[in-house]
Amino acid sequence: MKIKNFVKNIFTYTPPCSYEFFLPNDFNNSNSKTIKPEINETKNIFASLDVNLEYIKTQYNLLINSDIITREFILNARGKQHKALLLYIDGMIDTQILNDYVLEPLMMRNKNNLFDGDQNRIISEAVTNNITVRKVKKFDLIDYIESCLIPQNSIKQSNSFEKIFSGVNSGNCALFVDTLNIALDIDIKGFKQRSISKPENEIVIKGPHEAFVENIRTNTSLLRRFSNNENLIIESLDVGKVTKTKCAVCYMQNIANSDLIAEVKYRINNLEIDSLLSSGQLEQLITDNNSLGLPKAISTERPDNAVQHLLEGRIVVLVNGSPYALILPAIMVDFLKSPEDRNLKTIFSNFLRAIRIISTFFALLLPGLYVSVTSFHIEILPTELLYSILSARESVPFPVIFEILIMEISFEIIREASLRVPSAIGSTIGIVGALVIGQAAVSAGIVSPILIIIVAITALSSFAIPDYSFSFHLRLFRFLFILLGYIAGFLGIGTGLFVYISIICDMESFGVSYSIPYSHMENLKNTGIILPPIWKREYRSSYLAPKKERKQEDISMKWKFQ
Repeated sequence: MKIKNFVKNIFTYTPPCSYEFFLPNDFNNSNSKTIKPEINETKNIFASLDVNLEYIKTQYNLLINSDIITREFILNARGKQHKALLLYIDGMIDTQILNDYVLEPLMMRNKNNLFDGDQNRIISEAVTNNITVRKVKKFDLIDYIESCLIPQNSIKQSNSFEKIFSGVNSGNCALFVDTLNIALDIDIKGFKQRSISKPENEIVIKGPHEAFVENIRTNTSLLRRFSNNENLIIESLDVGKVTKTKCAVCYMQNIANSDLIAEVKYRINNLEIDSLLSSGQLEQLITDNNSLGLPKAISTERPDNAVQHLLEGRIVVLVNGSPYALILPAIMVDFLKSPEDRNLKTIFSNFLRAIRIISTFFALLLPGLYVSVTSFHIEILPTELLYSILSARESVPFPVIFEILIMEISFEIIREASLRVPSAIGSTIGIVGALVIGQAAVSAGIVSPILIIIVAITALSSFAIPDYSFSFHLRLFRFLFILLGYIAGFLGIGTGLFVYISIICDMESFGVSYSIPYSHMENLKNTGIILPPIWKREYRSSYLAPKKERKQEDISMKWKFQ
């Protein structure tokens, strides 16, 4: 024991539990004004403009920050002048709107702010029995500025610094007026953003060519335009104590199940995190973890695909700054479907879905089956094929597990490298790298030619999967089935498949069985892999428990029978 402790003390390092740092007294005295403690409680706006300005300087570190602008000016209202202050971030506002619709109406002398007097504002007037009854409201400066002076369409009053700062950080400007403990949050956003373009990952031949962008309001407008219905509800939630990222929970009020809506909102509202920057992070935070790493939310960049799921009764979640929408809940068969399936004739859609099922089988099991056959079950091969495989492997000095792992890992490296290099040479690296490495490996006798064919078919099959997350899952678990096939042949692969399917049958996504519709056959007609003709899709998926089960009449094509 003494020797063990002696060796441990020499070769291990235990960091101290606490550190103590000291700064020179001169530094502390000279910079004491710029160091501010973190304030957790909510601060209300003060009535004094000077106090508000000092608080803003402290919170925004105006001695350091160069893009935080405070514009002091004199405001004219009903013949009187008031000290005022504008707070905004340079580069995030539209300066033309700020000058024309905020500063000019407030500073310049015009008919609205010249007349004097203490006139009250008439808010309603009614005539009863030849007697005029008027309701008047006493003059209120902040209401007068909002309703009479600033011709801007989006203005909010607030007495909290937290809400005002949140608006300023998102591209608005804040108006503070002396003697008032209320400020105005004025929407004058003008920062640069990416315009609506074609989808890059979910490409279709027949269908819309518009994709989500990073701005959440642009994305919600796309949903509004595609849905064209007043029952679409878009609720805004803030996530993250530091970033306060805007998230939008979207659903059809007359279709989506109320319990599902409540569950999604409950999970988002109960996230104790500092920051949220993408929909991928939100997906991991609100979905249940599973040992297989299977995705439990559909991630799409197509607004038409999102609206289609909204009309089925699902929930769509948007995150500001992310061009992808999350569709909840998701089941396994959803990841084998493509947005283009709805735009093609039924026979073509079902053919493509059959191709994807075969591709899923190849991407997951083909290398493992090759290893198990060549290691344990050679007798099932035809004699000619067996001789061909043996002659091809005659010059290979390594076991089959070694050569297939070399080729699979090499292909994954090529795939990752082609994604990370500039797009102009990415495709060249993928093609040239695969050809050169494959041909050189065969010529050097490291792998057999038949193995190159197996790896190529497996790689192409993984590309045929529409969803990237599900394809990644198949690529990862392919290695597990390779090891099982090398250890126990078909018995190992069969045992692995049994455990794999058992775990899938036990999984749930927001209370919905992950293996539906095959675990409940009544859902097979409208939800299964085989797509019925469009005139036979009368009902929504029953596992979502929608408020409206029927989505079209039994006879939808009435022109045929009239």
